[in-house]
Amino acid sequence: MSARTVQQAVRSAGTAARGGAAGGAAAPGHDTPAARDSPAAPAYDAPVDSAHPLDNPGFASLNGPHAGFAERRGRVVRYPADVSPWLGVPAEPGAEDWADLAAFAGPEGEVPLPGVAARLPEGWVLTADVPGVQLVDAGIAAAPDEAAVLLGPDDVPEMLDLVTRTRPGPFRDRTVELGTYLGIRHRGALVAMAGERLHPPGWTEISAVCTDPAHRGRGLASRLVLAVAHGVRERGETPFLHTAAANTGAIALYESLGFRLRRTVRFRAARVPAAASRGGRSRS
Repeated sequence: MSARTVQQAVRSAGTAARGGAAGGAAAPGHDTPAARDSPAAPAYDAPVDSAHPLDNPGFASLNGPHAGFAERRGRVVRYPADVSPWLGVPAEPGAEDWADLAAFAGPEGEVPLPGVAARLPEGWVLTADVPGVQLVDAGIAAAPDEAAVLLGPDDVPEMLDLVTRTRPGPFRDRTVELGTYLGIRHRGALVAMAGERLHPPGWTEISAVCTDPAHRGRGLASRLVLAVAHGVRERGETPFLHTAAANTGAIALYESLGFRLRRTVRFRAARVPAAASRGGRSRS
């Protein structure tokens, strides 16, 4: 499917489903400025198949392979703030789930809701809404790369610097702990990287794909995506990724590598009402 076709699918999904107040976070794989919608009737995407782990990947990750990272209140789970903004709520959250989510944020706190499709309760205020896409491996030519080096905690300062200069999306002090991160160096300096983030059972998300502007046009991002995907495949899992729908260049790149559109998503955020966090359950 071409990038243009993906954009048409995103526009169609954005007008097909309208509901009560809803919100979103900047797309977890891309730092496109958030589109501000009216909280009265924002677009949102209903789950494609609530039984599929990619329909609720944060929830599936934190209740699966990444359970060791999970901070929990009832059924609501999230990564530590220095790891990732992703969190997970049930596909159909109830009042107690929203209370637990509010307790995490605190009164009038802002909650990132990447990929969370549920409508917000009354009183929650939409603060951001970014259309996004979810792409899955449809026969990519995954392969290791001789120039790729394994990145770890000692490389985090350089990784954070590269992210600051290229803005691929959220990458924090401990994000590197989520999976394998690979980089390419030029004269000792880190000039490109990609790695693993969400990990629903049987799947691994490729994220933080970025290249120093001075080294673009050499295919470094493609090589690293294929190298990370090779490692994912070696574990018997399937690569997938997210990006903002407006990032047509990235979509075209990923499709040229053999990824295909699985679904459209919304990366939203919302502000908690002043009294909403009262009575939240204790943290487990």
